[in-house]
This record gives sequence, structure tokens and C-alpha cells, in this order.
Amino acid sequence: MKDNLTVNKISAAVIIAVGLAWIANAVSGAVVEPKMLAKNVFVVDTSAIATASAATTDAAPAGPAPIAPLLASASVDAGQKYAKVCGTCHSFGKGEAAKMGPNLYGIIGLKHAHMEGFSYSDAMKSLSDKTWTFDALNEFLFSPRAAVPGTKMTFAGIKNDQDRANVIAWLRTLSDSPTPLPAK
Repeated sequence: MKDNLTVNKISAAVIIAVGLAWIANAVSGAVVEPKMLAKNVFVVDTSAIATASAATTDAAPAGPAPIAPLLASASVDAGQKYAKVCGTCHSFGKGEAAKMGPNLYGIIGLKHAHMEGFSYSDAMKSLSDKTWTFDALNEFLFSPRAAVPGTKMTFAGIKNDQDRANVIAWLRTLSDSPTPLPAK
């Protein structure tokens, strides 16, 4: 600030602005007096909404659709494109280092918590005797937290059955000898 006159001008502008806002509020309150109604003019019938909500809840699947029939029509190319999202946290090449998540090369047929040196959650470590099958991957990719409560994986899951099948079909190809597809 070059001089006291500039400070005075700024102070006056702030005081005038606050005063005008106060006057505008007082005048608008005197001019417009809202009258609260005893009941709503338009009544919304929520019974239809509650019924539709209940029907949607009842129809929602408790888990993923069986994977075997979906794999028969799965697209490896579509799965590879979708899995780019997974590439943020996982590596897929043979022998590549882990990222935030473990390397997924050859995942089908490997044990849970398979990657040496990776810091798995206790929940995943407790499943280290179990094998990643098509069905296990289907459950996990549908909802990681439901399939393995306590997992460190924060991904919400792939709810679309065909997208999930496409990703699993692509993961199957990441192997020196891919696991045969399950029978329908």
C-alpha cells in the first residue's frame, strides 16, 4: 500500500458493502413475508417408490452369475481392454515386479497370496492354501471385500457379468500353459 489514502478507500468500500448487504437483507425481509402452509400443496405418493425399491432389492443378485457359461462367449480382447483399469495396481508380465497389488501372470491355478515378498493382508494370507480357480476369481472380482473380508484391495468389483468373464478369460491367457476352460 502506497499511502494511507488507499487503506482508507479499501476500508470504506468494505464498510459500504457490508452496510448495503445488511440494508438489502432488512428490506427483503420486510417486503416478502413467507407464509408457511399447514400442509403440502402437492402430495407425493411414495408407496410406488417403496414398492419399486423393494422389487429392485429382491431382484438384485446376492453374488455373481456362474462363470462357466459366460466364459464360453467371453472376449479376450475386451477383457484386456477392461483390465487396463487393473494395470494401475497390478503388473501382468511374466516375472514383473509387483505394484500396489501382486503380479497376476498365471494367476489361475496359483495359490492365494502366491507372490513371494508381497505384503498381503492377513485375510488373504489365511487363504494361502486355496487355489485361484475360475469360480474363486469370479467371486473375488465381483466383490473383493465380500469374497475376502479384510483384503487390502480397495477396488469395488466388476458387477457386469460379461465384463468380469472377459477379464477372467484374458487373465487365463497370461500363462505358459493356460488352464482349460471349465465345462458349461
